[in-house]
Amino acid sequence: MKTIEEKLNSGREYRGMQLSVFENETEEQKEMVVEGYATTFGEPYLLINDKEYSVYETISKNAFDSCNMDDVVLQYDHTGHVYCRTRNGSLKLRIDPDKGLHVEAYLGGTEIGRQLYEEIKQGYSDKMSFGFKVAEDERKVIEDENGHITIHRTITKIERLFDVSVVSIPANDNTDIHVRNYFNGVIEAAKTERFLKERAKKALLLKIKLLEV
Repeated sequence: MKTIEEKLNSGREYRGMQLSVFENETEEQKEMVVEGYATTFGEPYLLINDKEYSVYETISKNAFDSCNMDDVVLQYDHTGHVYCRTRNGSLKLRIDPDKGLHVEAYLGGTEIGRQLYEEIKQGYSDKMSFGFKVAEDERKVIEDENGHITIHRTITKIERLFDVSVVSIPANDNTDIHVRNYFNGVIEAAKTERFLKERAKKALLLKIKLLEV
């Protein structure tokens, strides 16, 4: 089984989501279902914010149009036991064009699934994360007068959705490091461009000064 770090190195990314819980009682059985949105469309969210740069990310409403979602599983912390999956119908994914990717997971099929449902119902676990691989994105880099760099990333095409997972900590060190490493090249390119502009400006000022002598 691959570790989270190995998955991250293969290009897999993770983002958080919020869970809600409902019970549907019927004469035959009590359904145990959790649901929420893996992501919303067209709504920028802050991914990174520090002294040097900030990153905002938006998921395009067409990002999942050709996404491979053949066998997505629900896990805990992206590892270990599979609680449900799309292949047997216990996990259902639906594209809501007006909002985002809707997730509905039935946890009543196994004993450990029912235990997880109770943990979610009692509020011990109310966050999720989903693992995916980006095929195409667009980036816009803006630098303010103080040198702070802001990157606006729009994910336009997701290649594969791997899993949705109930998580103990929504943002862990591994995923944070991965995101920062992902944008290192963009930041360095912006800094290099700024350096070249400043050098060209100094050279121009020096040339003007020499002409004045």
